[in-house]
Amino acid sequence: MSSTAIDTTHGHHGEHRRGFVAWALRWITTTNHKEIGTLYLMFSLLMLFVGGAMAMVIRAELFQPGLQFVNPQFFNSMTTLHALIMLLAMIMPAFAGFANWMIPLMIGAPDMALPRLNNWSFWLLPFAATLLIITLFLPGGAPASGWTLYPPLVLQTGDAFPFGIFAVHLLGVSSIMAAINIIVTIMNLRAPGMSLLKMPMFVWTWLITAYLLLVAMPVLAGAVTMLLTDRYFGTSFFSAAGGGDPVLYQHLFWFFGHPEVYIIILPAFGVISEVIPTFSRKPLFGYAAMVYATASIAFLSMVV
Repeated sequence: MSSTAIDTTHGHHGEHRRGFVAWALRWITTTNHKEIGTLYLMFSLLMLFVGGAMAMVIRAELFQPGLQFVNPQFFNSMTTLHALIMLLAMIMPAFAGFANWMIPLMIGAPDMALPRLNNWSFWLLPFAATLLIITLFLPGGAPASGWTLYPPLVLQTGDAFPFGIFAVHLLGVSSIMAAINIIVTIMNLRAPGMSLLKMPMFVWTWLITAYLLLVAMPVLAGAVTMLLTDRYFGTSFFSAAGGGDPVLYQHLFWFFGHPEVYIIILPAFGVISEVIPTFSRKPLFGYAAMVYATASIAFLSMVV
């Protein structure tokens, strides 16, 4: 009898293990837009806590004049990683999560147009964020140049430099893939009879945001790649000693950085433009004007 009981117990453990593996695999390989939206939102919440912890270190250090808890190098690393994580790994994935959840429902689509790409664009994020965070444990410490990564200061980063650059690349690739998916979904999978000017405002704001992402993110990728070649391959894009110009990096960076402000805020405008009309039980006033205004904001953000 005891041997039977032991076998049964082992059977239960085996079933439990198989059940967990099946559950984990389902979430890892899912192509369902709602599940991927949930993953985005959960990841974003986790990064909010990580970035928030870094903000707490910053605020604790600034609580009184003088040195309190951390050395200046670590303080600068905190400001750099806090900003990069909050921007590229928290707020952008959060809005991508809302887009995944809501856009197919709002336009009458069965799912996102490119579901496997959708899965991939999410699963790049945890690895990119991990890569960014482990720079804290590398010789020389994490990048300490501020989130803008200006040369020549960022080129003085220790062994963490290529890790930080690669993490930014991965976060950018994830955003670009999400943007492609959103554009293709909105353009090709709308329900019959839903013209562009009948789409909900949130869908419009995300369509415009996706185009902004496609224009802006590759410029950032190019700029940080030029930093990488300056550091390891002897180029002088941003080195005045070799005939380069540090201010060139600033121009390239802000060609990304200014649209980035609107990449963050336009989906929020879209959320507000859905929530307020819904709960006030009144249609959105000036719908067409708002669509054109949003597109104009996006265009102007590229030429500031």
